[in-house]
Amino acid sequence: MTTRKVYTEELEALHQKVIHMGGIIEESLEMVIRALKEMNQELAQEIVQRDDQVDTLEREVEKECISIIARQQPVATDLRRVTSILRIVSDLERIADHCQDISEYILLLAAEERVPSPAHVEEMVEKVREMIRRTAEAFVNDNEDEARAVMASDDAVDDYFVQIRDELAVAMKHNPDRIKQYIDYLMIIKYLERMADHSTNIAEWICYVVTGDLEAGM
Repeated sequence: MTTRKVYTEELEALHQKVIHMGGIIEESLEMVIRALKEMNQELAQEIVQRDDQVDTLEREVEKECISIIARQQPVATDLRRVTSILRIVSDLERIADHCQDISEYILLLAAEERVPSPAHVEEMVEKVREMIRRTAEAFVNDNEDEARAVMASDDAVDDYFVQIRDELAVAMKHNPDRIKQYIDYLMIIKYLERMADHSTNIAEWICYVVTGDLEAGM
């Protein structure tokens, strides 16, 4: 087997491992959506425990990237891909962390007196889920247009955050005995906003891989 063939197979294995990592995160977000709707403590706890899988994959991918750079000394497109993957897995790991963070707040909410879910939370979650799904598709296919669509969606998530934050502020004023629950929801939407930001970061790195222009995705 030629050196180039081995190298190509290593890059493909690395690519597949990142796709697998993204798949786990998509599954976790689906679980978060259900746990949030149902205030399901068992499901929320399962999400918290799943975070170790992503942490392990991140470390494996980082080690493989460093090994490839040290042994193969890639240039041009290959170097862009390997260095971008290093950044992408960091953002993926942070998204997984935020799934865990949200789940911990679901556990807190489930233990308290139930309050109605703020309006538009479901729409915000769905928009974040769409961003993550489209980010995964853009990575798989090196699709710059899809990556740019993800980046454009971030403003909608920011708008949802502001709207829900303001609604929560009004709810706190009128229901001071439930401030703790409203703060928990405020933290949840903040983590959702951060997940969208990390998806945008990944989309920017995908644009860099495709175009070779670091400023193109910024």
